[in-house]
Amino acid sequence: MAPISSKIAIIGAGISGIAAAKQLAKYEPMVFEASDSIGGVWKHASFRTTKLQTPRCDYEFSDFPWPDRDNSSFPSYVEIIDYLHSYANHFDVLKFVKFRSKVVELRYIGDENHREGKGEYGRLMTGHPAWEVAVQTNDDFESIERYTFEFVVVCIGKYGDIPKIPTFPPKQGPEIFKGKVLHTLDYCKLNKEEASSLVKGKSVAIVGYKKSGPNGKACTMVIRTLHWTVPHYTIWGLPFYLFYSTRSSQYIHERPDQNSLRALMCLLLSPMRRVVSKIIESYLLWKLPYEKHGLKPEHPFHEDYASCQMAILPEKFFPEADEGRIKFKKASKWWFYENGLQFDDGSKLEADIVICATGYDGKKKLESILPQPFTSFLDYNGVMPLYKSTINPMFPNMAFIGYVETVSNLQTAELRCKWLARLVDDRFKLPSVENMLGHIEKEVEVMKRTTRFYKRQCISTYIINHNDELCEEMGWNSWRKNSWLSEAFSPYTSQDYDEDN
Repeated sequence: MAPISSKIAIIGAGISGIAAAKQLAKYEPMVFEASDSIGGVWKHASFRTTKLQTPRCDYEFSDFPWPDRDNSSFPSYVEIIDYLHSYANHFDVLKFVKFRSKVVELRYIGDENHREGKGEYGRLMTGHPAWEVAVQTNDDFESIERYTFEFVVVCIGKYGDIPKIPTFPPKQGPEIFKGKVLHTLDYCKLNKEEASSLVKGKSVAIVGYKKSGPNGKACTMVIRTLHWTVPHYTIWGLPFYLFYSTRSSQYIHERPDQNSLRALMCLLLSPMRRVVSKIIESYLLWKLPYEKHGLKPEHPFHEDYASCQMAILPEKFFPEADEGRIKFKKASKWWFYENGLQFDDGSKLEADIVICATGYDGKKKLESILPQPFTSFLDYNGVMPLYKSTINPMFPNMAFIGYVETVSNLQTAELRCKWLARLVDDRFKLPSVENMLGHIEKEVEVMKRTTRFYKRQCISTYIINHNDELCEEMGWNSWRKNSWLSEAFSPYTSQDYDEDN
């Protein structure tokens, strides 16, 4: 049977996938979603208590505001899924989505010779198929359907689907543990009764201390690296955005491709970065019992913000710790023994259940569908090389949305989808491969100098400048607000990047 041919494929119907489908709607893209619902990790990797980590007004599409956007509470994952469905229905995006359609293989069938000159990218839409996509439907490997496309947008993200499980030497792994081991991906699929039954009367160890760890149960948290958490978005009575999320506040942070004057000013203002970080740290140490529980991080706050690891503290977290229902164990290495976990300091922790909040393997997700030699280009100094957070210079006729992190990933994804749609329309052209790789290298170097956790590929400290570049390439005014005062001291939201603005 000959493959079905079309123009654009979008893999994944999470936030990035539906945003891409809306922006590329005139091409009638095919959106392949492995599950039976849109929503991505919000639908398939959320706990009952999962909530958004940012105010809802900072997590909305530019042309589809929340109905109660001024509500200061953090919406639950159920509210977010409802919002995404409302968006998809409003813009008639669901007609493009093929549910229960899992992409199991990509094969490049294009011709590299279509590029305009050595190392130059030509039109992304060449009129000829570039990728063959194999899709498994109805959970049956015998029902493989094949399609060909001129362009593919990968929106499967780094999280969910494939858990990252530590490896252990022989006789030190889960196989020798008499209790039960599960990943947070397994835990989140349990309903309330199943979760309660699982941990009732049991001693629980949770390995991990960031956003993926479940909360509210009697347990010991095993922590390798401590990170800063904040109780709310106010610091010493000032809104948090004043410290990092305005144009004036980001002016003190280094950014790629800055000119000599800008580099000199950034150097002279560098002490301000430490001052801002210390102000926030002093508030958190005063407000929360970090030191009482031995949870004070050794690195400054700005390194967590620069790597998108700042998290909002779960409700009643420290009160539960004060009551002894949450305990903490700091360890750089751990492994299993028959009755629990053993640590590099020689101590042991008895447990009936071990829950691994150890994150997800985004690289393995991509390796499962991408062919050689493209998988060899996935790691570049520890991060995926993406020009303007979207284009891997070594992947022809392909884009990636949702792989570079910021404080508001929805805003980031939507704006890059708008940029990508205009690139596909041939309204502007990409630089040469050499220039794109050079730009990526500069971003990596900035991240390396900003935080020790640079491999997370976060651009939060210069996101406004990053968005300025996208706006300029699209022919928009990069300064989006209506006054100099707002431009300097107001945070940027999705509505600032509305096409009618």
